[in-house]
Amino acid sequence: MAHMPAAESGDEVIANNVPRTYAWVVFALTFGLLISDYMSRQVLNAVFPLIKEEWTLSDFKLGLLSGIVALMVGLLTFPLSLLADRWGRIKSLALMALLWSLATLGCALAQNFEQMFLARFLVGVGEAAYGSVGIAVVIAVFPKSMRATLASAFMAGGLFGSVLGVGFGGVVAAHMGWRWAFGSVAALGLILAVLYPLVVKEKRVSPPRPTHNGDGSKIKYSLRTLVGSRSVLCAYAGSGLQLFVVGTMIVWIPSYLNRYYDMGTDQAGGFSAIILLFSGIGMILCGMLSDRLSVRCPSRKINLAITYCLSSCALLSLAFVLPHGTPQLVLLTLGMMLAAGTNGPASAMVANLTHYSIHGTAFATLTLVNNLLGMAPGPFITGQISDLIGLQAAFQLVPLMSIAAASVFLVAKMSYLKDIGCQSGVDGSASASRPGEASL
Repeated sequence: MAHMPAAESGDEVIANNVPRTYAWVVFALTFGLLISDYMSRQVLNAVFPLIKEEWTLSDFKLGLLSGIVALMVGLLTFPLSLLADRWGRIKSLALMALLWSLATLGCALAQNFEQMFLARFLVGVGEAAYGSVGIAVVIAVFPKSMRATLASAFMAGGLFGSVLGVGFGGVVAAHMGWRWAFGSVAALGLILAVLYPLVVKEKRVSPPRPTHNGDGSKIKYSLRTLVGSRSVLCAYAGSGLQLFVVGTMIVWIPSYLNRYYDMGTDQAGGFSAIILLFSGIGMILCGMLSDRLSVRCPSRKINLAITYCLSSCALLSLAFVLPHGTPQLVLLTLGMMLAAGTNGPASAMVANLTHYSIHGTAFATLTLVNNLLGMAPGPFITGQISDLIGLQAAFQLVPLMSIAAASVFLVAKMSYLKDIGCQSGVDGSASASRPGEASL
């Protein structure tokens, strides 16, 4: 895709002007809020068995309580991210955190399925644009060469938050009841929501938005190139299909351990937390590898994405045909380490193919597809299949979605170099196709 050199240099300008110490403070606080985001989302999974028993719920309804959050994220991430790009990213992030934390507190007070569903609905509204806007803030204050690493490290906060949500939530629920699990997570979010805008200032982390070209003509901004090339469309779709696998595993692993390993709520939560922790570590390592190997050959990031998809499919498929025991858990953990590895390469592709001033909206598009293709339908469809043939059989089918994801990334590889206008062998952007217009 083509971009104006003057406009594209804006993200490098802000990165060069932000002190590195402050940049890491911004990363740490934004990362902390992402952890709170996913703790609020995933603490429900740790208490599935308790709520199922207390309210006599089917797996289908449990899947709805989880899936409604991902569905709202998918539906609202684009318009809310677009609004944040225009209104102010920092103010928007603080308000999002306040809403999801209060809604999580509402989960603790729910008296029936309907009230819990409404509270989870509001959690989804609050969390809708956080990931996309948050990563836009983070990559704006660091060099472009770190994009896959930063994206994977930042989004690993989602898995670390899931680890804490499932593990911490399981322990609290086992000793104090499931309501206290929700309440404790809500308290953390409220504290960070107040602290964030006091430390992170809009004028220090938002890149300047140019209005004129070097020849004095006015730049016309357009959103059309968010979907203007085959490779960016494939980056969205490939990432979403792979997250069908990741999202499903995150939601249902605690219940799997509870049913097939006879683990209590706290023990199942603890084992699930360990698996998700390794998955987050794998995500970061995969992103770092992508940046390291793609410096002189940008298309290697796509080769790695394909490798992550197929390798995770093989490991997870083998895990769920083995009898229950240590070998199965080891393969499950290794498979999850690679399953989320596509996040870094896919995010870097999206960042390289879109303009920095609408990176929040670009990552919102990625989040939209991730949720509509993966995070939302995965747990829901798996819950339905589980009601029919059992969770064990359902888990044997889920990893096959990675084959579809790998196929889409393969299609992206065919046009990626052309779409980024790569002429020097380094990820970058070419000049705009028409004077006076920046393709955003």
